[in-house]
Amino acid sequence: MSHVYESYDVVVVGAGHAGCEAALACARLSLNTIIFTISMESVAMMPCNPNIGGTSKGHLVREIDALGGEMGKNIDKTFIQSKMLNVSKGPAVHSLRAQADKQEYSSSMRKVLENTPNLTLKQGEVVEILTEDNKVTGVKTYSGGIYPCKAVILCTGTYLNARCLYGDTITYTGPDGLMAATQLTESLKAMGIEMYRFKTGTPARIDKRTIDFSKLIEQPGDERVKPFSFTTNPEEIQKEQVSCWLTYTTPETHDIIRANIDRSPMYSGTIEGTGARYCPSIEDKVVRFADKDRHQVFIEPEGNYTNEMYISGLSTSLPEDVQVAMYRSVPGLEKSNIVKNAYAIEYDCINPMQLKPSLEFMNIEGLFSGGQFNGSSGYEEAAAQGLIAGINAAMKIMGKEPLILDRSEAYIGVLIDDLVTKATNEPYRMMTSRAEYRLILRQDNADLRLTKKGYEVGLIDEERYLKLIEKENQINNEVERLNHIVIGANKKVQDLLKQLGSTPLNTATTLADLIRRPELNYEVLASIDPDRPVLPEDVIEQVNINIKYEGYIRRQLKQVEQFKKLENKKIPDDINYDEVPSLKEEARQKLQMFRPISIGQASRISGVSPSDISVLMIYLSQLRSSKAKQEE
Repeated sequence: MSHVYESYDVVVVGAGHAGCEAALACARLSLNTIIFTISMESVAMMPCNPNIGGTSKGHLVREIDALGGEMGKNIDKTFIQSKMLNVSKGPAVHSLRAQADKQEYSSSMRKVLENTPNLTLKQGEVVEILTEDNKVTGVKTYSGGIYPCKAVILCTGTYLNARCLYGDTITYTGPDGLMAATQLTESLKAMGIEMYRFKTGTPARIDKRTIDFSKLIEQPGDERVKPFSFTTNPEEIQKEQVSCWLTYTTPETHDIIRANIDRSPMYSGTIEGTGARYCPSIEDKVVRFADKDRHQVFIEPEGNYTNEMYISGLSTSLPEDVQVAMYRSVPGLEKSNIVKNAYAIEYDCINPMQLKPSLEFMNIEGLFSGGQFNGSSGYEEAAAQGLIAGINAAMKIMGKEPLILDRSEAYIGVLIDDLVTKATNEPYRMMTSRAEYRLILRQDNADLRLTKKGYEVGLIDEERYLKLIEKENQINNEVERLNHIVIGANKKVQDLLKQLGSTPLNTATTLADLIRRPELNYEVLASIDPDRPVLPEDVIEQVNINIKYEGYIRRQLKQVEQFKKLENKKIPDDINYDEVPSLKEEARQKLQMFRPISIGQASRISGVSPSDISVLMIYLSQLRSSKAKQEE
């Protein structure tokens, strides 16, 4: 028996990292929102590695924060170790990574959801999306409840038809033994949605008391912690941190794996789903990199109030007895006891090329989606998509233009563009190498790139926006000043340069030119710059980078100009590609199927060649000319 309940503006299905961001965005934009979770314990749960950020993923978290999302704030409240990665390289690839207290992270996010106006958090399984004339009208739950709404955002993570496997052991559950969602897939297929079957996995958890830390290499956090959120006061998060630890697999480890490889569901054919290439299991690494005699293993705490240690680098689906032998072959783990077995998890997701860049389904109005359901992997990728899906569901209901970030504006833009324009036959993972314009898409300037957009959308308040404007002015003014301050070749200057291992001056130069030297920076030149203003740490960072990399940045901005020309050439919604002469058949089919919004997006669709783009541009030019004549 069905019961019709209160109508909502937005229904969010799933309360993982994508669902939390989606629901918070809608609620904060004053839309009446309900978020369904299959279990209250799954809210912002970290079923795999309890960390946020990392290479390229740290960029995503800072962009989420710059737009008004919650992930950065939440990890700043709940981290137990923080580290800036890749600091020996240039600023384009610096990425923040923080180890979380996984229970605290989940509890803290749940508290935010429960105390956000316009937001209802409810435990229940959504089994059907209700539509009328290919337009969303509501959802139906397992208990028969019908919730009318204007938009639905699907953020189901790894729960759809999930099953967990290790060896011959199979349990039909979601991650961490939570209930799977078993009925929604059929509803989606009935709506014509193309489904994929993907797989991910997680390593065992080891009892801390059974680890010999004397054989491990300690990995401490940074001496000074940098926050993820631009709103977090750095002074308030400096605290004693918990160490992580490093060890390595051994030839014995590899022998154990090879001797039992036929017992792995991955190699026996039991696993149907496609796994992530960039996050392989240890058996996959041993097979693919047979020449390597060892692999890194990081041992990381799961929280302050548990003895569970996460064994990063040893993800596996081998049987329990093999897992015990394998882990005990690693230095420091010889007497280790497994608290939770490693396992692989399979789940249903979609072909994301069915989505518009706004993350709305092309053929179902009002249906949006984000996260692992879209074929991606990782908490950060999920949260980024959830935020954009939430914003755009709200924009649609409010009758406004969607927020679409392009590849030159954000890693989020790269992530979504890759998903909706390129064939994804495995879980998609964000990497710095995927971003063509990474020198200007740094983690340190995410606020300067995106906070204005967050303000325009309505997720950033005026106080934060005005602080951003002040920061921009301080950076520009200081760069201008340094380019005009002339430094003479006097004894004080020459002595300082010698002390800093820098070549003495032959003639006068500007402070900016000195800062451009690799061995110098804004801070070390303070004693020869008596008029320098007192500036915040983040402003100084931008001044340094803007001056040191000025030539490279200018060159990349010129590349972006060319890119923008193609992005700004919009394609009419009603274009009939069958009427475009000389288009190759494959290009015609792909363009008809994916309906790109611009020439730029069309050029990135697999199967659409540069000659096809030229043909399309000529056709659009002729179309515009013809319309202009008709209007005369």
